[in-house]
Amino acid sequence: MTRAFLGLGSNLGDRMGYLKDAVAAMDDCVAVSGIYETDPVGGPDQGRYLNVVAELDTSRSARDLLELCQMLEAAAERVRDVRWGPRTLDVDVLWVDGETVDEPDLVVPHPRMFERAFVMVPLGELAPDLAEGWSDPANGDCRRLGDWDELVPPASEGIS
Repeated sequence: MTRAFLGLGSNLGDRMGYLKDAVAAMDDCVAVSGIYETDPVGGPDQGRYLNVVAELDTSRSARDLLELCQMLEAAAERVRDVRWGPRTLDVDVLWVDGETVDEPDLVVPHPRMFERAFVMVPLGELAPDLAEGWSDPANGDCRRLGDWDELVPPASEGIS
């Protein structure tokens, strides 16, 4: 099994619901960072994002993880009209221990992760070794809303 990290973000519709559904669909997810609200980076004028990082203990390769990311985005009915535009769900492969990929449709480690507070701050909660020495060059606004388990109760809670 290999340690891997996925970055998830949403700024359209039921943002928390899209994140919750995506995390629930990952059977190899072992931890989720706190939930952060952040300003969009690049693209057109749009609303703020909710962001988390998920840690997986997985037998999937980086390529298999990309397929998982695309499946999760499709389940959230993500539309790709505008580059860096608003989206129901964005899922990126950030890191896979021991694996480096440099292909047109997949680069691991993620090529811009060290430039983005909305990735590095939650990643640092789960993997301090990967965030060691990182400082935010853009001083991005990354406001922690709370722990995943506090803000996203299990599906069975509240059902009678």
